[in-house]
Amino acid sequence: MEPPLLDENEQNLFANPAADPRKMRRIIAEDPEWSLATVPRLIDICVKHIVNNFAENPLLDELKPKHKEKVLEALATDLPLKITAPLVSDEGYWKRCCKSRWSVCDTDQYGDSWKRMFFERNMEDLIENYVPESTELSDITETLELSKDFIKRLRIRQLLPQIKDVSSGLPQEDEVSDQGSDNGTDDSLDHFDFGLIINKLPNLAELSITYGVRNCGMNFEWSLFEFTQKDCSLLAKAVKSCTHLQILRLQRCQIEDEKARLIISHLLDHPGLRVLDLSHNRIGDKTGRAVGKLLSVNKILEEVNLCDNTIQAEGASAIAFSLKKNSTLQTLNLKLNRIGDEGGRNICQALMKTSTLLHIDLSSNGLGEHVAANLAEVLSHNQSLEHIIISCNKLGVAGGRVLQEGLENNRVLKTFDLRLTEISQQSEHSIMNVIKSNKEKDNNSISV
Repeated sequence: MEPPLLDENEQNLFANPAADPRKMRRIIAEDPEWSLATVPRLIDICVKHIVNNFAENPLLDELKPKHKEKVLEALATDLPLKITAPLVSDEGYWKRCCKSRWSVCDTDQYGDSWKRMFFERNMEDLIENYVPESTELSDITETLELSKDFIKRLRIRQLLPQIKDVSSGLPQEDEVSDQGSDNGTDDSLDHFDFGLIINKLPNLAELSITYGVRNCGMNFEWSLFEFTQKDCSLLAKAVKSCTHLQILRLQRCQIEDEKARLIISHLLDHPGLRVLDLSHNRIGDKTGRAVGKLLSVNKILEEVNLCDNTIQAEGASAIAFSLKKNSTLQTLNLKLNRIGDEGGRNICQALMKTSTLLHIDLSSNGLGEHVAANLAEVLSHNQSLEHIIISCNKLGVAGGRVLQEGLENNRVLKTFDLRLTEISQQSEHSIMNVIKSNKEKDNNSISV
């Protein structure tokens, strides 16, 4: 029997011409990605619907854990905080929010909490971009109510001043001299009032503020970096009322003596302050006396940083006098001041009587060989100091030998920075050997 000329499919086409796919009507789906090959599951459709309508109908706690996880993975990071803040506690979601907003994210400084990082940095951005009498406070107040339980620290890197009214007859650019700006002849410019928020943050423990404008470029004016009297008064009152505050840092604010004294006067009976940082300002001996009074009154202060100021012998002596009576201070930083030999000797006399101070920095203070002799006596008798920085002082070769002798019986010092002090290499080598031995003994005792 001869084989058929047509195969079975071809015979069916001739028997039923309507079955020819080339003549069938084509179906075009509304969804171009729709395919019979991958029909979505009902649960996936429900999850997608919940995600798409989350802003109008937030549904999360009612879901099973596995479904809740799918919703959180798909939620948009730009949803209003009034919806996500009270409802979403998942760290994965807040991690995505942080990553989508900031290029550098490190939770080590935020207690390993992505949610805390987001709320703290978000509040910092709002304050740093606030312009007095131009920006509405509503955004800050609304966000504050949602963020208050998660904010433990605020680090404000800039504060914007009021916008000048160019129509009020201000002098032209070529009429304003640098000397005029330095003398502060322009009207004072106020900044954000921290009294509006500080008492509404029940967990705030650290406040760090810089009164100035970052990246001002060619628009630089000294008035952009002015800490006005009104700023000082408002901040002092706000800090005094915030009894749970533990750390206050006012760095690079161009603070002068009178304003620093006003702030310190409001801190004398503060029940929680442990760290005061007034570094990189313009404070002098009057502030030194105020800090001395604070040390004699405050019973919990642990750290004072007065680095890079203009404190001289009088201010250092006032601090030294109070240091003799203080039993809580652990760190004192007087780096880059002008205390000289007289101030250095008084500080060393105080170190002979204190038993709590662990760290002291006297670098770049114009100290000489006479102070080296006083410090050597401290090294022989003080049994609490673990870290001393005295670099960039002219101690000289003789001073190095005296320090070497004073350190022979010291068993507690673990850091002794003597760079650029003009001591001999032999003295420095001997001193470093003692420091190394002290470190090894301390490590051995810890391991045991």
